[in-house]
Amino acid sequence: MADLFELPLGTGMRRGESLGPHRPDVHLAERMLLVRWSLTAVNNNHLYLGRPKTKASRNWMSLAPRVVAALERQAALARAGQPKGTPLEGLVFRRPDGSPLRPQGVLVELRRHAAELGLPRIGVHDLRHTAATIMISSRVPLAVASKTLRHSTPATTVNLYGHLLPHAARNAVAAIGTALERADHKHGHRRSWQSVRTADGLNFRPGAPWRHRLSVHRVSSRRHHVSHERSQRVCHHWQTRWSHRRDDRI
Repeated sequence: MADLFELPLGTGMRRGESLGPHRPDVHLAERMLLVRWSLTAVNNNHLYLGRPKTKASRNWMSLAPRVVAALERQAALARAGQPKGTPLEGLVFRRPDGSPLRPQGVLVELRRHAAELGLPRIGVHDLRHTAATIMISSRVPLAVASKTLRHSTPATTVNLYGHLLPHAARNAVAAIGTALERADHKHGHRRSWQSVRTADGLNFRPGAPWRHRLSVHRVSSRRHHVSHERSQRVCHHWQTRWSHRRDDRI
């Protein structure tokens, strides 16, 4: 059953998808596999062979050499048990009598192997998470990783594995800083700039410590005095017009 675990670990396939492939779905020469079936247990009892989780899940997958080797071993075992020249049919992973493997039995077998190797107690779906972690930590582009995992949107990949993207965040802010420094150099600016007055009345000094970069400036007394006189003139103007209109009505 070790060959079965190569699928979720080497491709990021879900447990049911790893149990569902049929022989015609596997194209070893092209190193491709069509994901179109998922085998699940309803109420942990009745087996159900249905469609994958989402529309995006039903898709072609590229296979790594070690996954191809695992599928080739399974094909060789299947050919050994049937007449020569007979085409391979049925499920890729199955019991000796041709019946499907039960998901719970696969989980028990995985945990037995993990215990023998001294690994933590894990589930089959953890192999999919491991594949995703390896891809993202190896700086595989997020769009490619999302496509490989067959998520419905890249946003799903970000929500699940965004904590694995610190390198992306560092690269992003580094790119912003480089662009700003390049623009500063082009226009002859330096960090010794004097304070710059912004439109909202704040004083910004790039070279100063952060707590001193922003400081609120009070409006000058002269500006306040001019504004007050202007307001008084406007009020007097409308009061005069209103009184004249009232006199005309009377």
